[in-house]
Amino acid sequence: MRLLALVLAFAAQAVAGPPPNAQFDYQIGGDYPPPRGVKVVSRDWFEGSPAPGAYSICYVNAFQTQDNEPGVDRPDERSNWPRSLVLRRLGDDPNWGGEYLIDISSRAKRARAANWIQQMIQGCADKGFDAVEYDNLDSWTRFDDTPLEGQVPFGKEQAIRFAQVLTRRAHALGLAVAQKNTLQFSRRQSRERIGFDFAIAEECGRYHECHDWPARFGNHVIDIEYRRGDFSRACKAIGKRESVVLRDLNVTQPGSRTYRYAAC
Repeated sequence: MRLLALVLAFAAQAVAGPPPNAQFDYQIGGDYPPPRGVKVVSRDWFEGSPAPGAYSICYVNAFQTQDNEPGVDRPDERSNWPRSLVLRRLGDDPNWGGEYLIDISSRAKRARAANWIQQMIQGCADKGFDAVEYDNLDSWTRFDDTPLEGQVPFGKEQAIRFAQVLTRRAHALGLAVAQKNTLQFSRRQSRERIGFDFAIAEECGRYHECHDWPARFGNHVIDIEYRRGDFSRACKAIGKRESVVLRDLNVTQPGSRTYRYAAC
């Protein structure tokens, strides 16, 4: 056990986050050649591959299932997750149809869920990604302001404990780990308890949160906006020291009529 602890500690020290304020592109909807100047790219763990010459982040939907996709058989889909870990009684995410919360209410369930996600983390490492982002970290809030508010069987503390496990596992494979959204965590919780290395925030411009992130991660923050006005606001607020980009909400590829991309 002592040897394992030393290995994990060494791995945690060896990881490196993305270069600060480097131009970023969010490609979790499908790989394509990055726009000129892009040095950091995030892509899906299952369908994506590291971008040549760029710091590459691996997207994993760790706190919820993916929707079942016709003709695709991936282990993070709702029907492939261990049935007892999927909170079907709550129904799917009010904002993302087909995605169901993973039950992390007990230590045993967190261990089983982490063991299922291990294949995804390993896939990121095997492909050669530099880091991983675990999405839906704030899943305990997903049914707030709905008739099911208060029915989620876990909360912030359970999310912290699960994130700790997933972060240790990624660090052990040489992967840095991004905190995805979730300003409900303090700097101590994010950096010291969990061990996140940098942050990926969505719509800090829209929700007037851009100045809250540097207090936790300095200039190791990436912000993604989905509306032009919010993008302009975020660029004005933090664009000189943080990575800020504009993408379309469905993160489509060039050639799609909804595709859009801009950087500060």
